Amino acid sequence: MTTFRIGGTAQFFARPPDLEQLIKLVWVAQKKGIDVRILGAGSNILVEDKIIKGLVIQLSSPFFQTLQISDDKVIAYAGVYLNKLVHFCLRHSLTGAEFLSGIPGTIGGALVMNAGIRDGNITRQISDIVECIWVIDYNNGRIKLILAQEAGFAYRNSTLDKFIVIAAQLGLSKGRKQQIRNKIKKYILRRRDTQDWSYPNAGCIFKNPPDASAGQLIDSCGLKGAIYGGAQISFRHANFILNKEKAKCSDVLNLMRLAQRCVMKKYGISLEPEIKIWK
Repeated sequence: MTTFRIGGTAQFFARPPDLEQLIKLVWVAQKKGIDVRILGAGSNILVEDKIIKGLVIQLSSPFFQTLQISDDKVIAYAGVYLNKLVHFCLRHSLTGAEFLSGIPGTIGGALVMNAGIRDGNITRQISDIVECIWVIDYNNGRIKLILAQEAGFAYRNSTLDKFIVIAAQLGLSKGRKQQIRNKIKKYILRRRDTQDWSYPNAGCIFKNPPDASAGQLIDSCGLKGAIYGGAQISFRHANFILNKEKAKCSDVLNLMRLAQRCVMKKYGISLEPEIKIWK
């Protein structure tokens, strides 16, 4: 259930059909003292090879894949895949979300990690188009509205992991379909040319340090192609680790530590993981 195809099993797992059932699940888990984790597309996590205690909830039912539009505003629910959002905006001649093209995640996960790309000298992030977010508070199971400026958005980070993201309102603008289509094509082609999805992986492993590229730093340490167990650092993009032969979580972690040690020794730079590690 992750793009890495690595990890153990969940102690409890649920796909609630709607918001009412989600709230009930959270309430029961809280009453029973059971930890809750939210799984989106599973495209940004590495799961340990053991039973993951607690309740894993995936918001993948049709209810949580809803998209609504009003003028230049789009309300996107947490389970909506980013590519679906992008093409929905294209159909309605709305521009501003094209940079999310090709990112293999959902709205919920993208909001929590503030997903985006480096576009030349500019970093484009989903927080640039978010106006507000509806969440469920883990502590009391109540729905809460958070304004974008209250979400603690930063580079590949936010404070939304303290909540369960339900939906977000995005502020876009009217555009011409052909221009929007051309932008989508540009971003998709760039990802195809630079990223490596030849084997299961979780995308970029490390955040880019200020004024540097994690992939270039790892590459300059001669680590492209490095293998540990069934995992390998990609020859195409050094910030990608591939599951080539039934890799274990420990194989990926060992390659991550190797990259961190080498980059620290050569440049004095500490690489911070972008992926979430479930233990």
